[in-house]
Amino acid sequence: MKRVSLAVTLAAAAALSVQAASAQTLKTVKDRGMLSCGVSQGLPGFSSPDDKGNWTGIDVDVCRAIAGAIFNDPTKVKYVPLSAKDRFTALQSGEIDVLSRNTTWTISRDTSLGANFTGVTYYDGQGFMVKKSLKVNSALELNSASVCVQTGTTTEQNLADYFKANNMKYEVIAFATNDETVKAYEAGRCDVFTTDVSQLYAQRLKLANPADHMVLPEIISKEPLGPMVRHGDDQWFDIVKWTLFAMITAEELGVTSKNVDEKAKSDKPDLKRAFGTDGNLGEQLGLTKDWFSRIIKAVGNYGEMYDRNIGAGSKLQIARGLNNLWNKGGIQYAPPIR
Repeated sequence: MKRVSLAVTLAAAAALSVQAASAQTLKTVKDRGMLSCGVSQGLPGFSSPDDKGNWTGIDVDVCRAIAGAIFNDPTKVKYVPLSAKDRFTALQSGEIDVLSRNTTWTISRDTSLGANFTGVTYYDGQGFMVKKSLKVNSALELNSASVCVQTGTTTEQNLADYFKANNMKYEVIAFATNDETVKAYEAGRCDVFTTDVSQLYAQRLKLANPADHMVLPEIISKEPLGPMVRHGDDQWFDIVKWTLFAMITAEELGVTSKNVDEKAKSDKPDLKRAFGTDGNLGEQLGLTKDWFSRIIKAVGNYGEMYDRNIGAGSKLQIARGLNNLWNKGGIQYAPPIR
């Protein structure tokens, strides 16, 4: 029995030692007094600055929620605009603490970049946009079309796969940035613009005459978009992951930014665990007991975040679809807080 106890004690001590050695990101963020968050260079609904430099969007709200959980202040975020080409290097080098930039979760990215995806903020898929004057109603009518695409994304491979599978020819017109790609499409340098459907709707708003363009019905890929963190810091990985899960859980439990204080008084077991009035789950994350309420006060629940940025309360008006909760016809689902 003594040997077993000693072995268990040593194993526990070793685990704590490893945890202490790897849990550096939270300390770095606290010492700096600010979260460094990698975002896009401007994608309405996801991460976009206004003329005063104020950032908004789903990806921005993820950063705000993390800052809310850590500092109880969602404004303590430095936003670092990154191109598709530079985003992973910025994360790997430590320039940013988290990458929250409409990035697709794939096996190659999950295994070869020294980083981990922490969840899915938006279930997307690649599509096509064309000028209505082209009189095309389906992607299957795009044989021999010229297609504008951004380099350094999953879009190029999906495009090649789709045209090959349907025995169609095409010409790629590639650009380094999203803005260059959209400008080329609008200027008529290509017939088609392809990217994730959410981006197509967002970019269409930037065009001189949005009504002259249409998004075709075909969805040719799975594009689960979510935040990334570096390998090697499990505590930070858990914090970012459970920040998103907290927002999804809040919607499921009916907790909103308006009723959060009232819900915190509930005697329901699941709410007591979430709000930290029963147990110390927040402290196990390295945060405070009220981590859950801090997040919801900072950005609201997932549904609130979705609606104001890309849903019914936004210019994009994108239906929830797959991004509805699992019990409302979608596939958004968070592990239980217990």
